[in-house]
Amino acid sequence: MFNSTDPTLKSFIDVPETSHFPIQNLPYCVFKPNTESSPRVGVRIGDYILDLSVLESENFFKEIPGIPSSIFSEPLLNPFMRLGPDIWHKVRSVISNLLRFEEPGLRDDEDLRSRALIKVTEIQLLMPVSIGDYTDFYASREHASNLGKLFRGPDKPLLPNWHHLPVAYHGRGSSIVLSPAPVRRPKGQFLDQKTNRPVFGPTQQLDFELELGSFIGPENPLGNPVRIGQAPEYIFGFVLVNDWSARDIQKWEYQPLGPFLGKNFATSVSPWVVPLEALQPFRCKGPLQHPEPLPYLKSNNNWALDIHLEIYLRTSVYAETQQISSTNARMLYWNICQQVAHHTSNGCNLKTGDLLASGTISGAKSGSFGSMIEITAGGKNPLRLAQDERRIFLKDGDTVIMTGFAQGKGYRVGFGEVTGTILASSDDPPAK
Repeated sequence: MFNSTDPTLKSFIDVPETSHFPIQNLPYCVFKPNTESSPRVGVRIGDYILDLSVLESENFFKEIPGIPSSIFSEPLLNPFMRLGPDIWHKVRSVISNLLRFEEPGLRDDEDLRSRALIKVTEIQLLMPVSIGDYTDFYASREHASNLGKLFRGPDKPLLPNWHHLPVAYHGRGSSIVLSPAPVRRPKGQFLDQKTNRPVFGPTQQLDFELELGSFIGPENPLGNPVRIGQAPEYIFGFVLVNDWSARDIQKWEYQPLGPFLGKNFATSVSPWVVPLEALQPFRCKGPLQHPEPLPYLKSNNNWALDIHLEIYLRTSVYAETQQISSTNARMLYWNICQQVAHHTSNGCNLKTGDLLASGTISGAKSGSFGSMIEITAGGKNPLRLAQDERRIFLKDGDTVIMTGFAQGKGYRVGFGEVTGTILASSDDPPAK
């Protein structure tokens, strides 16, 4: 069987070893050329987009049973995602084979190349998926412990249920935005630190959260849980996620029902959807789980993903990006299969395009935290930047840049970036 993740594969398109987009990756996107208005599906290879609608018009996918004839001319990935892993694999194999250095079908056809390969500088990226529901997990033990120590002290940082189930809350799909869309500082109600009385106004504690998100492909019927061994069949691919947070609004509102307006004003996602198949070589063992999970959550502990992650900050004062943290997704205590199994364990039906985010990914030590509240210890230790700038939380004009990749032998499978710049809050009063 053709192995699209073979580390020895080379494309006729030159791709540097440090690129996020070699032939072993081939992330999906939705785009439209600058000269046209019709969105369509593509994959990225190096500095090019391969237009899959052109390939399907030339019948390159006609031998794949069950694939609709114009599925890559759709303006979203959802119809393709719904088809399941067997068709995903066969489509990926066709694409990967066409891009191989040894394969002349695309390489030597000048007319086809001119129509199918477009420079990334000549296209506009669009939201690749219609996202219906969004669930945000709390899967990093280090992040949960770091926050628990800030809120409850060092003796019992984790609540009693945390080691027994993947904690999560239901987010807001409508406010998910595609990088690099800016994010407006939200207003809300929070407790004024000077008067200890509630006020309404722009958040004073705007934060970022570094996360990994997965998109659901096929759907499970209502009332039919997904067994943990079946979970990979429902996972189409992954993106980077920045789940922006207004900590002061969140702190005032979250008891007893959890996050609401402190979270749902914006969540940023990266435009490249990295297929699960491309990440298979980077599966590894995750943290030891103790106590042992209940049977429906018990896995072989081989579904952690070795993905290196970095956070950068650029301010309006100092235009150069400054790295402020780095960590790794392999540290997540609850893996993606456990998240899917738990999410559906009560019969909840996942829908095509649903986004499941990991929750903030953090390490245990300084320099590996995935949020500003951890980096500054809740404001006690301001982050020092160039030009003698300091940050407790984000200021207007700040740009947060997150990136990540899995390192192979001589190649990387990367996610590009998820970026957002903070705009000042609106002066408009709340709607009556």
